[in-house]
Amino acid sequence: MSDSVLNQLQELNLDYEVVECDPDLADTAAFCEAYGYSADESANAIVVVGKSDPPVFAMCLVLADSRLDVNKVVRKRLGTRKASFASADQTIELTGMQIGGVTPFGITTPLELWIDSRVMERERLIIGGGSRDRKLLVPPATLAGHPGASVVEGLANPIPA
Repeated sequence: MSDSVLNQLQELNLDYEVVECDPDLADTAAFCEAYGYSADESANAIVVVGKSDPPVFAMCLVLADSRLDVNKVVRKRLGTRKASFASADQTIELTGMQIGGVTPFGITTPLELWIDSRVMERERLIIGGGSRDRKLLVPPATLAGHPGASVVEGLANPIPA
């Protein structure tokens, strides 16, 4: 369990609740189904990379019922000609966290945090908890309290039903 996550939340005096989970159910769809959360109240932290020399990275937080706009919004914000999702290895290296547990808090490498504006409209959100055996239940104000956070209009688009 990554104490750096809880330490940063406590240092910033931000609200959160730890939600324990089975590590085999940590991926968003499986977690939501098993624990009764909906995709529109679950947010995924996704590390992105701008293809440049050296590469540039950022973290995006989008609702699970959305698709991150990598080719337009992310690429433009990174200031690169091409952008993509970071690989699992790059994500682990930059955050110290496994896919399924990635959260903006307590990461090993400081990254800008871009939060899709739709995330901020929710009453509460379930996000990664730093490891695959827990999630965090937080109000949007907790995400806005992250030191690298900025809210971005149109960062992600709803996935058509």
